[in-house]
Amino acid sequence: MERIAVAGASGLIGSALVRSLTADGNEVVRLVRREPRAADEIRWDPEGGYVDTAGLAACDAVVNLAGAGVGGRRWTEAYKAKIRDSRVLGTATLARAVAGLPAERRPRVFVGGSAIGYYGDTGERAVDEQAPPGRGFLPELCVEWESAAAPARDAGVRTVYTRTGLVVSRDGGAWGRLFPLFSAGLGGRLGDGRQYWSFVSLHDEVAAIRHLLDREDLSGPFNLTAPEPLTNREITEAMGRVLRRPTLFAVPSPVLRAALGEMAGDVLGSQRVVPKRLLESGFGFAFPGIEGAIRAAG
Repeated sequence: MERIAVAGASGLIGSALVRSLTADGNEVVRLVRREPRAADEIRWDPEGGYVDTAGLAACDAVVNLAGAGVGGRRWTEAYKAKIRDSRVLGTATLARAVAGLPAERRPRVFVGGSAIGYYGDTGERAVDEQAPPGRGFLPELCVEWESAAAPARDAGVRTVYTRTGLVVSRDGGAWGRLFPLFSAGLGGRLGDGRQYWSFVSLHDEVAAIRHLLDREDLSGPFNLTAPEPLTNREITEAMGRVLRRPTLFAVPSPVLRAALGEMAGDVLGSQRVVPKRLLESGFGFAFPGIEGAIRAAG
């Protein structure tokens, strides 16, 4: 049994990770912004730079999945600042806290969240972890996000960055908004549908994080995406087949840009990202294909 601290434990990925870890007998400590109400909670103030380091000192691993939702609201300048600060400042706060612990009390691994937004629009070009960052708000955010974990890495703690793709789940994220539309027969392609979407089932997302927690020889960035990215058109057709609903509707690019503003560029952009390092490490996907991932979402 290990003791693992998780920030963002109430989010889509965090809550699924906590369930998986506790089901296997591990002790999970949740980082919370309010006063702790139970022994399995640690108080922190990510933007204010505070963490209860006494609680962290007993942990074998720290996982940071905290951050304001990227797709939940229009990207005003104020909300972009919130997206950035919740990730960059939170990661820096945890990394500094970990680095400040006595060497013998530091966790053995620090897993920091990141995203495939790191690569920007890759068009039809497939990219792996060796590709440079793209340009724009999300790539620049991801570079800062990963760099904020440097204090933990520099202190000798094995540090991993999880560049997560679009998580296929009914419970949240982009797919959480797609499922009701497709189930009602209102789903369809976005724009011309030729943009690549790099997806991952929630099951495989959690399994990959646990794989990275366990393997002492793995560090640095890992793409958490299924092996074969598909176009939005192909995914739309798969959703229709699995849910047995028509997919006649389409949202033209100008309508998306009017509705979403700057965020539309990322919805319409193409990200053909492959999990080269994850596959090389021996990780096996339970749901490598889109239809299996959709069915696994329930």
